[in-house]
Amino acid sequence: MIRDEISVSIQTLRWKCIESRAYSERLHYGRFALSPLRKGRADTIGIAMRRVLLGEVEGTCITHVKLENIKHEYSAIIGIEESVHDILMNLKEIVLRSDSYGIQGASICIVGPRNVTAQDIILPPSVKIIDTTQHIARLTKSITSDIRLQIEKNRGYIIHSPNNYQDGIFPIDAVFMPVRDANYSIHSYGSGNEIREVLFLEIWTNGGLTPREALSEASRILIELFIPFLHGEEQNIDGMNNRKGSNMPPFPLSHVLTDTGETKEKKIAFQHIFIDQLELPPRVYNCLRRANIHTLSDLLNYSREDLMRIERFGKESVEQVFEILRKRFAIDPPRN
Repeated sequence: MIRDEISVSIQTLRWKCIESRAYSERLHYGRFALSPLRKGRADTIGIAMRRVLLGEVEGTCITHVKLENIKHEYSAIIGIEESVHDILMNLKEIVLRSDSYGIQGASICIVGPRNVTAQDIILPPSVKIIDTTQHIARLTKSITSDIRLQIEKNRGYIIHSPNNYQDGIFPIDAVFMPVRDANYSIHSYGSGNEIREVLFLEIWTNGGLTPREALSEASRILIELFIPFLHGEEQNIDGMNNRKGSNMPPFPLSHVLTDTGETKEKKIAFQHIFIDQLELPPRVYNCLRRANIHTLSDLLNYSREDLMRIERFGKESVEQVFEILRKRFAIDPPRN
């Protein structure tokens, strides 16, 4: 069956798009195959690709909304059917695509009565709305709706603190990830020393990127991650050469969080490593999430004593977390 679906060549590694569908503007599906692979390589590639697809591929969304003369998220606006909270949730659902980085501005200026949809947003030239039918609000009276939006391209997600509103500016919990889900499966063929594998990748996106574009972007990110290892000389770490055969001491937390140029890059990198990538036990993971610890950067702001204060987080859980930090990142956070 697999041989019929994919033409397999022992000499050349090839990939192929087997299936591509657009169920709606905001749900795209793609199925891809890579073959032939030696035994074990398919799993290595599949794990890496899935993690990068779900956590590293960048997307664009609305991060802040400005409403004049509004002080609270649950305020009611005269002449608008929805509350401020409902309007913010509707804006959060809008899927955008942008080729530009940095923060950009957009606006909505509508005179009622009428329905306001994503099509009414005035956007910068580099930004495109995927589904223009997304409902935002319904104006029931002859009023003017003036809403200012802040758009940003980033990766992962940003969780804002509740009640963090200033001058009518409301932050939105931003989910930048255009890949909704990603799975992989492996099929083997041959026998003995001639066993070969076919890697199948399934990708679902929100339309901000097509599955094919997401696959290409994830591949580029993985390649860039390994480029430093191609350099002839090893990089200096904390001012010391990591010579062959030497034991590198764990980084103290103070070194990780200082503001030198090199450590600033590390801090940025830690912001994009989510705790679900640390392979923590489910109970430990859930406790950290309830404490609003979502990334490695968040976790490094906590000492042993801080973690012990988290509800249902005991000494054993603390040791499990710190053991992972030592093994995977050579980080030894302080006790206090």
